[in-house]
Amino acid sequence: MPRAAIAEGLRALLLLWLASLAAFAVVRAMPADPAVLSLIAFGQAADAETVEALHREWGLDQALPLQYAAWLGDFLTGDWRRSFKTGAPILDEFAKRLPVSLIVGFGGLFVALLAVGPLARGAAKRPNGWAARVLDAATLGAQAIPAFWLGCLLLWFFAVELRVVDVLGEGPARYVLPILIVAFTGLGPLAQVYRAGLAEVSRADYFRTALAKGADPDTALEAQGGRYARLGLSAALTAEAGWVVGGTAVVEVVFGLPGLGTFLVDSIAMRDYFVLQAYIVVAAAWMLAIAFVAAGARHLLDPRLR
Repeated sequence: MPRAAIAEGLRALLLLWLASLAAFAVVRAMPADPAVLSLIAFGQAADAETVEALHREWGLDQALPLQYAAWLGDFLTGDWRRSFKTGAPILDEFAKRLPVSLIVGFGGLFVALLAVGPLARGAAKRPNGWAARVLDAATLGAQAIPAFWLGCLLLWFFAVELRVVDVLGEGPARYVLPILIVAFTGLGPLAQVYRAGLAEVSRADYFRTALAKGADPDTALEAQGGRYARLGLSAALTAEAGWVVGGTAVVEVVFGLPGLGTFLVDSIAMRDYFVLQAYIVVAAAWMLAIAFVAAGARHLLDPRLR
């Protein structure tokens, strides 16, 4: 095995260990006692004896280093403990809710990518044309309009007023509006990066030479600048894809989707230690995986890296 691969593997393991350590420290620094919050949430008296019993059951009565060592050992063996709120195994909760977040997150990115090419190419060829105006408006709107406000607006208009979308059912229609919101928020950054790559190539001497030789502008722009623009797009897409796991929490809460983001929000309110610790480690592992895939894509697109 090449040394570079071994070094990258060791680096990834070190980062995951640091993520687990940071997760434990940050979560335990949160104010309020999860035992007290759990008892209050279930309408039980939060007396000292009951709180101590829950601490013993959850292992919170031990010293912090012992708690971390016990939790990390269980986590590595596949025992992610149980949620304070639901009482179910956390690994099962993640497995049940993760597909919902992936559908919303990756569905939104896929829809955004469908519009990236036409808008970016049109904006690069005609900086003052309609495509450039639409792209600039979408970018500004995504930055200025909060996702929760846009979600509430679309929910009221399409589900309440027009009644053309069933947001409470179990079918695919329930995911239409959440996916469109994720696509709207991601379209601007992705298309602007792709547009910048194409625009830079369109000003290059070799592109002008191709046009002088009679090449079709659209064909020449895609042939000369497509690979270069996609290289920049892969970097922007890495950042967007990194937030798919849990990053769609606002959309999930607005539309009542039982995804990982909704579970995360509920766990923060309940100080569900083991859920939050597992999420941070899983998110770190996900971002490392996305970075690895992006590095492979850049290797294929950029001949200088081969």
